[in-house]
Amino acid sequence: MSEIIERLEHVIHEMNRACKSVNRKPSEVCLVAVSKTKPADMIREAYEAGVRDFGENKVQELCDKMERLPKDIRWHMIGHLQRNKVKYIVGKVALIHSVDSMRLAAEISRLAVLNNVNQDILIQVNVAKEETKFGVTSEGTLELVRNVAQLPNVHICGLMTSAPYVEDSNENLPIFHKMSQLAVDIQKENLDNVDMKILSMGMSQDYVAAIKEGSTMIRVGSKIFGQRYYTNTSVE
Repeated sequence: MSEIIERLEHVIHEMNRACKSVNRKPSEVCLVAVSKTKPADMIREAYEAGVRDFGENKVQELCDKMERLPKDIRWHMIGHLQRNKVKYIVGKVALIHSVDSMRLAAEISRLAVLNNVNQDILIQVNVAKEETKFGVTSEGTLELVRNVAQLPNVHICGLMTSAPYVEDSNENLPIFHKMSQLAVDIQKENLDNVDMKILSMGMSQDYVAAIKEGSTMIRVGSKIFGQRYYTNTSVE
């Protein structure tokens, strides 16, 4: 058995155990394998083991891999998205996780209308207010959701956050709890074109804690594909 398969099985085992500990069904949590910087053969190995959702940070890398890999892969844009790059992925990716401004949402909407497609998105929230990360503040999230919800051909499916890097993942439990509560509060608004069914939170170092606080989508890279050298302290 390859190292990727072993790591993947370990992640799935931990996911299932975390779900069981809080009386959730494992089927409630989607695993997005973060394949940024990884070659196609490694992605194909995870694909052959059953993974269908893969996350990328850079538009060019995502587009290259989309051309070379199986067409039934659901690609997720999880990195910061510049408005001038939207045209390359709108209508082609399953989900854009990183919408954090009205200007970006409006450009996604404009191009979705132009291409006669619909695009699912998440609103990125910087719950911890880290200066090095993108995302709308918790306090500004509802207003942004209300405004984006009025745009055509864009559907808000939930929220995304990246919690601080910590040695003890339990330190991020309050961050994940606040995120879950924010989604509940927004859902109560009963806004048209808004569905808080997806909570994209939890990465390699803290996905167990995130699942315990209601995450429905975890983004795991190094725990599946192996360690990378990072230029910052954020670990997918």
